[in-house]
Amino acid sequence: MHSEVVASRSADQRDSREFRNGNAQPDAVSLAIIEQLQEDGRRPYAAIGKAVGLSEAAVRQRVQKLLDQGVMQIVAVTDPLTVGFRRQAMVGINVEGDVESVADVLTAMSECEYVVMTAGSFDLMVEVVCEDDDHLLDVINKRIRALPGVRSTESFVYLKLKKQTYMWGTR
Repeated sequence: MHSEVVASRSADQRDSREFRNGNAQPDAVSLAIIEQLQEDGRRPYAAIGKAVGLSEAAVRQRVQKLLDQGVMQIVAVTDPLTVGFRRQAMVGINVEGDVESVADVLTAMSECEYVVMTAGSFDLMVEVVCEDDDHLLDVINKRIRALPGVRSTESFVYLKLKKQTYMWGTR
């Protein structure tokens, strides 16, 4: 009986495991597709299919499924310095009260590129990308520190970016 149930499942169902939150975890072929796109986000589906052993249509379908499930995004990643953003910082924030409500407000700020709720010395870590020091001062002093519930901040200004990669998704 058990083998009949397993045999009746589709290949995608059979090859994926469930995350704790209920989303299907990508199988080895989907991870290989992600790896191909991480190397070159504009790589044609036919070339990806050849590399992973699927048809172009099957790759297109899997990519769409990965996008729809929120497993990945396909975006253009820029170097902030080359597009006019000369100051980046990580800001550690301590919050009094509801951390999630403060995180929601920060998430809506265009300068906040990365907002993480943490355990440890800070309640939130926020990556801020600004045009210059004056812009950074304005964001931290007049916008972040002014939020209800923000008790304190500590800023870590980036002096030089040594490594930025998004390849961790398939290791």
